[in-house]
Amino acid sequence: MPVETERIFENKKKMLKRLKKQTYEVYFAQFQTEYAKQLEEITAYAADAADKQAAVTEIGTWFTDGVLKRFASGKKKIPSYEQADLNLFLIYYVFPAFLKTGHPDAEQIVRGICRVWAKCFPGNHISYTDYDTLYQSFHDKILGIF
Repeated sequence: MPVETERIFENKKKMLKRLKKQTYEVYFAQFQTEYAKQLEEITAYAADAADKQAAVTEIGTWFTDGVLKRFASGKKKIPSYEQADLNLFLIYYVFPAFLKTGHPDAEQIVRGICRVWAKCFPGNHISYTDYDTLYQSFHDKILGIF
């Protein structure tokens, strides 16, 4: 039952552009609302699995396959600038959205995605944190530039 995870990245460019505390709050709420169904399907899949470890690995594979399908050029290679944005999008939106569901398997799902992501995209070892921690780390202005 693969979920179309590549759809989750549709608004990546807009949601990462000039990211500030206020825009992050708005974009995150939009992300949660728009992709609640996909997040629910994914967490339900993990919850119903007899082998959770295999299920979270499969979920991680859905994400990497979806990203490759949508963003890879020619030899299944993603340009480095695009890969950096994808990493940030997972960290800022996807992972906190999973954790915010409060689902008992959410953290295990996120760890599974991180593990498969690192194998599929060498040199891209990413981690995760929750929405509140990320939100508190934002400043409205950086040196008055924005």
